[in-house]
Amino acid sequence: MNTESYKALSNYIDLLLDAICVVDKFGRFEFVSAGAERIFGYTPEEMLGRPMIELVHPDDRQRTLKAADEINAGVVKIDFENRYIRKDGEVVHLLWSARWSETDKRRVAVARDISRSKIIEARQRAVYAISEAAFACDDLAALYHSIQQIIAGLVPMQRFAILLAAKDSAQLEFVHDARLSAMPEADNSDNLMLLCHQVMQRCETINLQQQEPQDLPAALRQQISTLPVNWLGLPLKSQTTVIGVLMVHNTPTVAPYSQSEIELLEFVSVQVAVAIERKQMLQRLQRNALYDQLTGLPNRELFDDRVRSAMARAQREQGQFALLYLDLDKFKQVNDLHGHQVGDELLQHTAQRILSGLRHSDTVARFGGDEFVILLEQVDSADSAMALAEKVRSALETPFALAGHLLQVLPSIGVALYPGHSQDIKALLLLADNAMYQAKSNGGNRVQLNQRVAPKRGNVQAS
Repeated sequence: MNTESYKALSNYIDLLLDAICVVDKFGRFEFVSAGAERIFGYTPEEMLGRPMIELVHPDDRQRTLKAADEINAGVVKIDFENRYIRKDGEVVHLLWSARWSETDKRRVAVARDISRSKIIEARQRAVYAISEAAFACDDLAALYHSIQQIIAGLVPMQRFAILLAAKDSAQLEFVHDARLSAMPEADNSDNLMLLCHQVMQRCETINLQQQEPQDLPAALRQQISTLPVNWLGLPLKSQTTVIGVLMVHNTPTVAPYSQSEIELLEFVSVQVAVAIERKQMLQRLQRNALYDQLTGLPNRELFDDRVRSAMARAQREQGQFALLYLDLDKFKQVNDLHGHQVGDELLQHTAQRILSGLRHSDTVARFGGDEFVILLEQVDSADSAMALAEKVRSALETPFALAGHLLQVLPSIGVALYPGHSQDIKALLLLADNAMYQAKSNGGNRVQLNQRVAPKRGNVQAS
């Protein structure tokens, strides 16, 4: 083709939205239509004579050269996709149709910009993936990891973190922080947290790039050399508030995050906030259904499940366990004299005292009022169960300093053994309850075993 032919052709194709390119056998642009400037950002004059491969995204160059070789060998390509780097640094997604002209020894191709559709597809995939993760993940930790994987499929990054506002506080805390490689940055944690607070307070994205002035507080601007480059912080906006910050960070030696990447993450961050809030709500509902609101201890439903599991283990391993029924002596007097708020605080402190005197494998539940029930797993004998019960009783002897008073409420504890006393959960609880009432009727502040055995220590009796 001669130059005049190109000029004549351009009169008819300059208005096309697609770009028509002609590349010589050496891979250099020989002709580009006016539409190329809308796609590549370069004028046709800037592209002529330039090797095509120089404009291709580095990650796509190898397969682009492979496709070019196939086209030169006579294969017609009508659906080849790759990415180019625009003059302004933005990444553009192209769909190519190309063939080789054996007569002219040139490759003729038509390029269509599909960047917008790619962004829409990426948004749809991300929304679906985040929604699926919110349902499928068992807990928040698993959800955070899934979100990390989803974001990693959208933009390049070497560090990913989620920071959430602490309960009843504006302070941020890391709930997930993944370093995907060792980065040679100066990781100034204080400044990093200040940046994240700026994102949250402004409710807007902050993107730190190399040698780009930043609208940041003076304290941060003075230390700009210590701040990370290629750092992007986005607010996690829920329907009512900003719940935290999503942070991505790439190595300073690569291209900064593009505007299209930032806009994509801004869209996705909203879905992330919704997913996190939903999982938090579900976990709260689950906890409220299984735990006592006042003390944070398991409630009756969760305790029954733990006892059933202990019973199955005991049957399997020919072991035994014990149930302790604990009631606080004269607790009503505390409520009457000091009010229910002090009574509630006393119950909370009592729960912590009981926990401190038990093993990690044991379970303490609150059944209501001032009644606590304890599962002692894997006890060797009645003596060992009684010893643990006595440890709990002794832990509660020390008065509690509440509301300017030293308050002392002493426990009555009943003990029943599985399988020695009963092989039925309800019957076992009733036996422990009866033993507790026997301890109370004998003066309180004592441990009572359900069956009559010889006393082993002071304040320990058998019914």
